[in-house]
Amino acid sequence: MIEFLEYFCALLIGIVLGLTGGGGSILTVPVLVYILNFNPIIASSYSLFIVGMTSTFGTLINLKKGNVVLKTGLLFAIPSLISVYITRKYIVHSIPDILIQSSSFTITKDLFLMVLFAVVMFFAALSMLKTPKNLSLEVIESKPNIYLIVFQIFCVGIVIGLIGAGGGFLIIPALVHFAKLPIKKAIGTSLFIIACNSLIGFSGDVQNINPDWSFLFKFASFAMTGIFLGIYLSRFFNEQSLKKIFGWFVLTMAVFILTKEILF
Repeated sequence: MIEFLEYFCALLIGIVLGLTGGGGSILTVPVLVYILNFNPIIASSYSLFIVGMTSTFGTLINLKKGNVVLKTGLLFAIPSLISVYITRKYIVHSIPDILIQSSSFTITKDLFLMVLFAVVMFFAALSMLKTPKNLSLEVIESKPNIYLIVFQIFCVGIVIGLIGAGGGFLIIPALVHFAKLPIKKAIGTSLFIIACNSLIGFSGDVQNINPDWSFLFKFASFAMTGIFLGIYLSRFFNEQSLKKIFGWFVLTMAVFILTKEILF
């Protein structure tokens, strides 16, 4: 039964990635922690590999469809993958297991990372659900500040490295609001950036963990099947619908994780 659930979850992760361009890690980390009982540090590392492999497959499909803007993707990927690698290799594993301890409560490293994960998801979801006024005028008149974007994406990479996410739920809002990409191109470009971030981040972890390669490749293969289905399903939704689906999905998962970690 657990094995069937494992394969089903892997398939669902791929579908969400293909449909929304993000959210793979939003499902992967909770599945690995709450269903398969991995600790959050190992789960975050495994998530990087699974989402990275799946996103690479999705990127190849979207390239054929013309939905990957490589110039923008590289602009976003390079600063973030540098900060992701540094964070995974040097910062995450140096955080003490117990951050704060008193007679009434204890904040562990695992709790901190999961709550951080959920809080970042919550605000990213709100940014996608918010409907700006005069959006078309904003896209035409505003010019993105390249230096500001690079700095913001570098900071996003630090967050991605800490929580073990591919970062689609952070990158897609940035691509939509800062790079002014339409949502379908933002989704395709996001998969390219996620693939870079995730696999580079995982490479920073390999020396610190002993990966179960059999499990990782098996899980990733089902997720890659799912992303193919997700990309196919995306053709039946318009851009505004995809944006709302993505936003509500991320918000729901954020509330679930916060409730699970803080109240139970």
